[in-house]
Amino acid sequence: MINVLFADDHEMVRIGVSAYLSAQPDIDVIAEADDGAPAVKLALELKPDIILMDLVMKETDGIEATRQIIEQWPEAKIIIVTSFLDDEKVYPALEAGATSYMLKTSKASEIAKAIRATYGGQSILEPEVTGKIMTRMRNKPEDLLHDQLTEREKEILLLIAKGKTNQEIADDLFIAIKTVKVHVSNILGKLQVQDRTQAVIYAFKNNLVN
Repeated sequence: MINVLFADDHEMVRIGVSAYLSAQPDIDVIAEADDGAPAVKLALELKPDIILMDLVMKETDGIEATRQIIEQWPEAKIIIVTSFLDDEKVYPALEAGATSYMLKTSKASEIAKAIRATYGGQSILEPEVTGKIMTRMRNKPEDLLHDQLTEREKEILLLIAKGKTNQEIADDLFIAIKTVKVHVSNILGKLQVQDRTQAVIYAFKNNLVN
């Protein structure tokens, strides 16, 4: 039996997908979470065979939750199930340690197949995601990591370097703290660093901070 933890902030999505998966003879949804933080807690407590992880959630997003789980449990197998295919979601999610990447437009049967394949050691990626990865691999080696940052992400990186907290950044830029957290997660992923301190060190080394 493949034990699954499903994290998604949409209750109807959780109910529908969980019902289908639990009806399979070899899959059992043993727990659900409506946000990233409880998903991390449940993952580390229950050690499920597979974790289905939404990306955009109310407090802690799926990228940060994935990063925290992998840091504390490197063997975890996480399948991202999301509606997003933009670079700011795909790359950070995979760099955080996700094994597979599926879209919510996939049929429930396709998600079940991805669960079985990922459990068996394979990495299942949507064709569009594979295309993005191949394109990125063809990028010139001299391309700098921070060239991938958006103008907003560069602005937030400078504020991080000034010692600002997420709440202070949100107040300064008049945006929601949830939005700040998503940007910070994207910055860490794009710069290939583990935490804010390393991001600041990168910024100084590359003369991004005066």
